[in-house]
Amino acid sequence: MPNETNVPHSTPTSLEAWVKLLNGVRLPVPQASHDRVCKAIANNRSSLRDIADLMQNSPALALSVIREANRYTHGSMSEPAENLEVAVNRLGLKRTEELLEQLPTLPEAQIPQPLRQLQLISQHASQQANGFFAGRLARLWQDIHWGSLLFLSPLWAMALVYPKLVEEWELRVIYKHESARKVEMQLFGVRLMELCQALVQTWHLPIWVQQGYRLLTRERRQLAKVMLIARESDSPLHQQQRLDDDPDLQRWLNQPANCVLLANGLALAAQYSWNNPHGQRWQNLTSLYLQVPLAQVQQQLHQQAATSARNDSQPDLWHPAQALLWPWNARRLHKGEQPAPAPTAEELAKWRKLCGQLLLDPSPFTNAVHLTSFARDALVACGMHRVLLLMVDRTLSHLQVQQTYGLPREAASLTLHTKQSSVLQRLLEKSTQVRLTPANNRQFSAHLPNTLRLLFRGEHLLIRSLSCNGRVMMLVLADQGGVPFSETSVQAFGKTAQCIEKALHSFTNRSP
Repeated sequence: MPNETNVPHSTPTSLEAWVKLLNGVRLPVPQASHDRVCKAIANNRSSLRDIADLMQNSPALALSVIREANRYTHGSMSEPAENLEVAVNRLGLKRTEELLEQLPTLPEAQIPQPLRQLQLISQHASQQANGFFAGRLARLWQDIHWGSLLFLSPLWAMALVYPKLVEEWELRVIYKHESARKVEMQLFGVRLMELCQALVQTWHLPIWVQQGYRLLTRERRQLAKVMLIARESDSPLHQQQRLDDDPDLQRWLNQPANCVLLANGLALAAQYSWNNPHGQRWQNLTSLYLQVPLAQVQQQLHQQAATSARNDSQPDLWHPAQALLWPWNARRLHKGEQPAPAPTAEELAKWRKLCGQLLLDPSPFTNAVHLTSFARDALVACGMHRVLLLMVDRTLSHLQVQQTYGLPREAASLTLHTKQSSVLQRLLEKSTQVRLTPANNRQFSAHLPNTLRLLFRGEHLLIRSLSCNGRVMMLVLADQGGVPFSETSVQAFGKTAQCIEKALHSFTNRSP
């Protein structure tokens, strides 16, 4: 069954709208996992434990079953099902089988990569939780396992519906250290942890997951206090003394549910690098929580990461255990920091053909829309991921969108007034090309209309004004998804602009 989640054209901006959208998302389940579980249910010799063990290999399947069991029993005297075996027992095999039939399934390689990457982080967190805490809290191992695996599950749904927003949040907050509050309000309209907490409550997920988000949203002061104490890793006696002086804080720190948050903090931080300050804070806090030396925590952290990579890694996904072989100060570049790939030979062949059409004289185009559609396609063929073509009115007072590619539907009705922007005014004086980079982005972006900055998020953008008969007639904006440009594409963009100018000249000066 295919994934039937519909992606809305406009991004929600309120907590209620986000919860409504993400609550309706149906996560795809790997076909192989789905088939194994269905086969086990059909086999009357399979125990509930056998079925639950098979289900846990698919985080999306486990989440769906636990959500359904807790939705089914919500409002009764029963406590939420804290693990998969209890959830299957509550639903019963018949209802579990019916649920499985309703879930969308795909071959694992066809499930969107951002979703699988987040689920791999959750599996890594579960391995860290089992390694660090399950042995010490043996009777609570199921709570530890399922709490740590499901902690990030609200983000799974977002990664399926809005993968680009999740990637941009990661790039700007984790890699570029921008203010999380500022970025989240800009991208989502709400704080991300508050959204996760609302979803966790809506889904009635295990209580330890709910407690973890309550800590991040309502108990940040206590978290800051213990992190400050944990930072004094060279003085364990002083750490203990400070905790002894604040019994309430010590009780708060020692809650078993905190291990779920610790495991996810360790796993998330490792995605960036092994020695970043964010990861060191979680390592220090884990050392304080377990009352063991920091060096022991780091050693076990690396061992559990290697185990996680052996058990759960996928060829096209990043696992931080890979970086254990790198120099200590090395870190993985985020997708948004890597140059876009150069156009393929097939794409360049298509680009040359389109440019050839633009260069024909007399002009083969019947109207401006016909011409600009070829111009748009040529820009896409040379590697551009987002394109906006605007026509300039005769008074040079405003610009009207003529063609778009890779942009929200509402961009097609955009009108810009040139007096809004000194950059636009400069571009309309004569044919000019501006290339925005991290070095000059802030300088230029401050003078661009806000609507354009929102459409072309990122630090890399090409803007070109095109003229005909001595007057600027068109403005072209293009990027490769906001990531650094492929230099091949930049050169092709410039040549395409020249072809479009010649097409405008042939079209404008054609014989009546």
